[in-house]
Amino acid sequence: MERTEYLKRLLAGETVEAGSEMHLMMHDMSQDAIRICMDINGTYHAPGELAALMSELTGRPVPEGFALFPPFNADCGKNIFLGKNVFINSGCKFQDQGGIYLSDGCLIGHNVVLATLNHHLDPAQRGSMVPKSIRLGSDVWVGSGAIILPGITIGDGAVVAAGAVVTKDVAARTVVAGNPARVIKRIE
Repeated sequence: MERTEYLKRLLAGETVEAGSEMHLMMHDMSQDAIRICMDINGTYHAPGELAALMSELTGRPVPEGFALFPPFNADCGKNIFLGKNVFINSGCKFQDQGGIYLSDGCLIGHNVVLATLNHHLDPAQRGSMVPKSIRLGSDVWVGSGAIILPGITIGDGAVVAAGAVVTKDVAARTVVAGNPARVIKRIE
């Protein structure tokens, strides 16, 4: 299986069956992402060097205004899509097999987890995984320690409070907090 076909199948939400050719490709791609993330995290890099490493990780040029404070971890890298002026703070973990889309102006706080895979609920198939993308609109701010689960869309200008666990879509210009996250205010 070619990498491009594999990535397209993930973005289409195709189940990755345990032990399948897709599953083996997942492990292969993860090894490449681990190598690049170890380089990102292993020593100091100037901002331009970090942008170049992120370009290597994602497989495409990083848009202008990108900034990253390591450490940073991704399990694939190639399904991370960045807009302009995105900032990712230290300690973030992106499980991007299912696709992570960060639109222009997104701010990602310390220790945020973006998880795009769920294991199958049936114990007999628990090793299989179902990918679902995460999409953040423009100017979204995700606070420290937040967790965003598979299949979530967060609207433009929304805020996810520190420590929130986002299990449902978030409307534009709202603030959500808690576990599970719920709307606590609207942004006027």
